[in-house]
Amino acid sequence: MKRYHLIVKGRVQGVGFRWFCMNHAKSLGITGTVENLDNGDVEIYMQGDKEALNELFARIMKGDRFIDVRDYEIEEVPVEEEERVFDYRW
Repeated sequence: MKRYHLIVKGRVQGVGFRWFCMNHAKSLGITGTVENLDNGDVEIYMQGDKEALNELFARIMKGDRFIDVRDYEIEEVPVEEEERVFDYRW
């Protein structure tokens, strides 16, 4: 089990990005959160097995016809054992 903190930059607000992340994370069995930041970036915490996390990361980087990820920062952070769902924050 691993947990990562990401800051995603680009066209990621106002395009359904949080919903996109949440649905893909849930389909892969990943827990965590996704939240818009005031500066236009999006913050993601994602936790799960390494293969599922790699798949979610690939889907995030690919985006869709509205989402355009141009840059990101990523770091491994401690696992939160009590976390059970993936959700978005306001």
